[in-house]
Parts: sequence; C-alpha cells; structure tokens
Amino acid sequence: MPTDALGSALLSIARNAIAKRFGLAARAVDPLPELAEPAATFVTLTQDGRLRGCIGSLEAHRPLATNVAENAVAAAFLDTRFAPLSQAEFVRTCVEVSLLTPAEPFAVVDEADALARLRPGIDGLIVSYGRRRATFLPQVWESLPEPRQFLAQLKLKAGLPADFWHEQLVLARYGVRKWKEN
Repeated sequence: MPTDALGSALLSIARNAIAKRFGLAARAVDPLPELAEPAATFVTLTQDGRLRGCIGSLEAHRPLATNVAENAVAAAFLDTRFAPLSQAEFVRTCVEVSLLTPAEPFAVVDEADALARLRPGIDGLIVSYGRRRATFLPQVWESLPEPRQFLAQLKLKAGLPADFWHEQLVLARYGVRKWKEN
C-alpha cells in the first residue's frame, strides 16, 4: 500500500476523532488492512507552527486506527499543558501523525557515548530512570538540534536534572514515519 494512502487515512482518522467530539461531519477513510494491525503512534497538534497538544503511545497495544483516534482525542482534550481544544480553534489546527518503529535498547557506556551515537533528525529517544520516563519524537531535533541539548531537555522532561547521569539510566531509540496536514 502506498505511503500516501496510509498517511491520508491516518490524518483523516485523527481529524475525524476530534471532529466527532464537536458533532462535525467525518471524512471518508479507505479501509486499509494496516489500520487493523497493532501500532504505536503519536498525534501532534499545532497552530501557526506552535505546539497545541501531543499525546501518544510508545508500544503497539491496540489497532493502528484505534491508537490514532484515541491519541488525537487525548492530544486535543487531555494534554495537561493546554486547555481543551475549542471548536473555533479546531479549524486552524494542523494535525500530524507519527507512526513509531518498535523502540530498541540503546546501550551506552556513558553520556559521552550516548551523545556521540545519537542521530539528530532520525532518533526518537526514550529515557527511563526508576519510575521516571520521557520521550522526544525525532521531530524535536528541529528545535533542539544539538545532541547535548536534546538529551538534557529530555532528562528535564522526565523530571531529572539536565546534567543527571547514572549507570541505571536506560535509553531506547526508535524511528517514525510521519504525515502532516498541509
């Protein structure tokens, strides 16, 4: 199945899920077989190029179509960094869907090793330490292009000091295929 058809379907599913909350009409979605396969996704909402909501899942635990729809609703109405999306805002909100590859352990000797081996613009990264966990999608490299800054901000997001390093800190990386509305 061409990537364009899948991307078009995923963007429509995300927009439809939010539109349904406002009682608005839904777009038609082609019934692609991939939509029934388990997948992990993030849905990112922006307005005028600025983040308006972003929620996702790191593990494939539900069908792709369901995952995108539920993450879209969560990004629009449950992202605690923002007030719930209003219907007036919805028309000027751009939807982006990221389909994640499975996360792979990123074993490193120390922080210098991690910084040397990170691939800017390619790697999505998960940092875990005890009960703390956070991720940055590969798209975050656009605003944090320097590996040291990228990793420091990710640690802050996880509630750790920017300069924190411990042998029990766990890193994992993943890639994404992404589609964004024009």
